[in-house]
Amino acid sequence: MAGDEDLTARARIRDAALEQFAAHGVKGTTIRGVAEAAGVSPGLVQHHFGSKDGLRAACDEYAIDALVTNKKKALDGGMGDPGFLALAMRTGIPVQRYLARALVDGSPGAARFFDEAVAFSEEILAEPGDLLNKPTTSDLRAYAAVLTTMSFGVLVLHEHLHRSLGADPLTMEGYPRLGRAMFDILTDDLLPPELVEQARAAMDRLPGGEGQADEEGQAGG
Repeated sequence: MAGDEDLTARARIRDAALEQFAAHGVKGTTIRGVAEAAGVSPGLVQHHFGSKDGLRAACDEYAIDALVTNKKKALDGGMGDPGFLALAMRTGIPVQRYLARALVDGSPGAARFFDEAVAFSEEILAEPGDLLNKPTTSDLRAYAAVLTTMSFGVLVLHEHLHRSLGADPLTMEGYPRLGRAMFDILTDDLLPPELVEQARAAMDRLPGGEGQADEEGQAGG
């Protein structure tokens, strides 16, 4: 029983730390403040995590695992389960708030999180399976990196979205409107095909564009 209580206390401390880091940032968060939010002693926080840096590292690991797990479950058919989205939101929203602040504050953990998110996106896009269409791109790495950046941008700018939408999108009440808009954007073809082709051709002619690279290769040959 003591072991179960120990694990429960650790999880409670971690959850409190996610909220404290999200609200106050790394500099404004203290071991004592986390302890008070979790309803434990500062000594117990140090027992489980050693220091504020150790606590931050544990939050980073948890955030990475939670995001990847939820995305995998969604792509494996979880969205068809009526209870999945509600559960994913309950666990995911505190993580998203934490990540929004971590990405702004910057840290080795945040950089690693971004890099792993890009790698994960590239992996699932390369082998999309039945629930995800294969992207039409010749540069999958850039596709995955930009898609990840767009997704994280929504988190970082959530306070501005709150002002525009009249509700905090990182709450159970405000998230559905954000989610619907994101799905609409991902499934709409906003640009006519001829404009897309013109834009692609123009970019190919720029330094570093595919067309420019081909010309340079032929000249070198």
